[in-house]
Amino acid sequence: MAIRTILHYPDKRLREKGRQVTAFTPELQALIDDMAETMYAAPGVGLAATQIGEALQLFIVDVAAEDEPSDLRVFINPEIVERHETVTWPEGCLSFPGINEDIDRAARITVRALDRNGDPFELEAEELLAVAIQHEYDHLQGVLMIDHLGALKKRLVSRKMQKRAEASV
Repeated sequence: MAIRTILHYPDKRLREKGRQVTAFTPELQALIDDMAETMYAAPGVGLAATQIGEALQLFIVDVAAEDEPSDLRVFINPEIVERHETVTWPEGCLSFPGINEDIDRAARITVRALDRNGDPFELEAEELLAVAIQHEYDHLQGVLMIDHLGALKKRLVSRKMQKRAEASV
């Protein structure tokens, strides 16, 4: 396992849509393990493959509290099939370090995906798990947290991230 580099906005690769996963190879299993190690080290509750420069329809989520055992979930080729009600949730993103904004999301969702072995599953989620799934799903579509903000907040966050990127060069 290895910790991968997380791409930060405004890196253009964050806008790439993930390709469908068609083969459940040892390389895919290693990628999932690397993603988990990277997410936990960051630390975060979710990570999409696109955030580490792998344009695949794959993300992981673990919303277990610090005092609870890990509840790592792997979503491959996911599809959100139902959305119910709306909730405003404070969100952060590993690709937007230091940024936290209130984002409107569905309060409850149903998602269909494949697990790390290629077995299909369907999951009904609410609260933080639903929000995390929607956030990571967006990454696979090339949609970022900033896209859910109003024009003024979007400009402010974009400027802050641009300055951060220029300072790290």
